[in-house]
Amino acid sequence: MHHIYHTEGFIVSGNNLGEANKFINIFTRDFGMISVFAQGIRKTSSKLKFSLQDFSYSKIDIVRGKDFWRITNAEKLVLLENLVKDEKKFLLVAKIFKLLKRLCHGEEKNEELFEKLIEGFNFLEKENLNEKELGGLEIILVLKTLFYLGYLDNKNGSSVFVDSLINKNLIEEVELKKRSLILEINKSLQETQL
Repeated sequence: MHHIYHTEGFIVSGNNLGEANKFINIFTRDFGMISVFAQGIRKTSSKLKFSLQDFSYSKIDIVRGKDFWRITNAEKLVLLENLVKDEKKFLLVAKIFKLLKRLCHGEEKNEELFEKLIEGFNFLEKENLNEKELGGLEIILVLKTLFYLGYLDNKNGSSVFVDSLINKNLIEEVELKKRSLILEINKSLQETQL
């Protein structure tokens, strides 16, 4: 009998396999980025289909098989529900998920990053942000992602953006340091060689 693990996760992406199956990349609270096999999920009768759509946030139950994780149950949660309906906000979430997929290799719990993403997405959902503010929030989320994955040194000018709670004042501060922050991000991404 396999142990069932209960966690929450962001459905980052999925790859179809055969007629009805799918491998799904999920950034989870308890295991970091994992690839999960979902059997029969693309069938119209699948109960899990809507809980495991790309760009969803779900409670999931998984078991570790011999070669990979398998999904046993999932329940879609509210976070991200409204974000995917707003094209500009959706684009920001998609960019962060693409970065996660690029930088997260192997299973490694990263609860701090998970919490920072929840904080950022909650802020994004509640606030009405113009394009400049959305750009500032993106920079903050990228900095936090790079830092908590170990790709960014917190001693540079980015530390206030990594350590502080996200708010409108912090986003305004990004505008004042935007050029140096983008240089720092680009340098960090080049050094990853990923």
